[in-house]
Amino acid sequence: MKKSHRFLSLTLAAVLTLTLALGIGISALAATATQGTLSQEDINKLVDTTTPAEQITSPFIEISKKAQESVVGVNQYRAQRRGTYGYNYGFPFSQERDVPDVERMAGTGSGTVISPYGHVLTNYHVIEDASRVTVTVGERELDATVVGSDYNLDIAVLLVPGLDLPAVPLGDSDAIQVGEYAIVIGNPLGKQFERSVTIGVVSAVSRTMTSSGIDRYGLRTQNENHMIQVDAAISSGNSGGGLFNTLGQLQGIPTQKLVDGGTSFFSSSSVSIDNIGMCIPINVAKPLIRSVLESYNEQEAEAQAAKVREQEAAGKEDENAPPKPRIGVRIGSVSNYLPTTQGIVPQGAVIALVEKSSPAEAAGLKVGDIVVEADGTIIANQVELIDQLQSKNAGDKALLKVYRVNGLMDALEGRTSLSGLGKGEYLEIEVELKILDKTDM
Repeated sequence: MKKSHRFLSLTLAAVLTLTLALGIGISALAATATQGTLSQEDINKLVDTTTPAEQITSPFIEISKKAQESVVGVNQYRAQRRGTYGYNYGFPFSQERDVPDVERMAGTGSGTVISPYGHVLTNYHVIEDASRVTVTVGERELDATVVGSDYNLDIAVLLVPGLDLPAVPLGDSDAIQVGEYAIVIGNPLGKQFERSVTIGVVSAVSRTMTSSGIDRYGLRTQNENHMIQVDAAISSGNSGGGLFNTLGQLQGIPTQKLVDGGTSFFSSSSVSIDNIGMCIPINVAKPLIRSVLESYNEQEAEAQAAKVREQEAAGKEDENAPPKPRIGVRIGSVSNYLPTTQGIVPQGAVIALVEKSSPAEAAGLKVGDIVVEADGTIIANQVELIDQLQSKNAGDKALLKVYRVNGLMDALEGRTSLSGLGKGEYLEIEVELKILDKTDM
């Protein structure tokens, strides 16, 4: 009986093996039979195809082509002064003297050309605290000058002489309708994805966005702005680019996206929120654009560009040049040495030392004062204050605006917390520049 079962099993196995072998053989024969039955003409008909671009219809193709030509990259550089450094109150300071700078790219964004003279509209936060601003078009990088800005509205206008790009027509953002197409063009993540186009619709025309902001000197405030909400994808680097309608008009400036109930371009969240972006209406920016255009002088712009080229060609100043006048202080940048303040104190140049018998002491400047403005020019760091003062001659006066708050130096030395600082005040102090001996330093 056992032999019979064994024989039956062997017989079945042999049959299965033969069946598989026959199947493989038949498949091979079938493949051989069909191979080469298609003619080259038949293959070419299937593979060599074309797409008639002129027959592809979309309301976005021509608009995108034209609008893309007006969108540029905006680069922010920051210079950190090096050379003669020491320590006062536990943080570095720099003296008022010529020392080399170290310049690094601190961020990138986007901008849109709005005039045939080289004016570019962008966000204020794209160029904030920059020591130098440039725009990029393909492989070209051109120097830009900030000719107008509004920190509350988060807008800025740059001037780029020689920028030979078409200006985009401005629209009327008051006429925007919910549901119309929203075309967003910018440089998400920088140059690698320059002039990217994303499409969506206008989700709302007047979203009230309240967020923690800063005043023009960097002190924390609460800002409330009305935004255009779109569902077109907005990513980091789109800031300052363009929101266009199907007429090719610039209707807004992509500025923010919702990430976790707040607005940001540089953070992520575990909360699932998709495509809630905010754009500044173009009508909000028009008063600044108008004032910039009214003050534009083509000859002055060309002269300024020539001066920049001369300075670049000349390089650094002669080391044997005579000493320059000073006010007699040592300073450090708030942004460099107090990075955790987050608006508790404004940005600017903080005074770490006031030299005895100096013009600064005579004028009433004190250790811990933060210089936020010099002769009407906002000072964001120590480099800008040094450059502003070094343009003056002995006997010239500088009108400084400083922020003074009790206990700042104690906080710098770690004896108290920065968050425990009270409310300070802005003061205007006039100081005269003089030639000071090195022994006075």
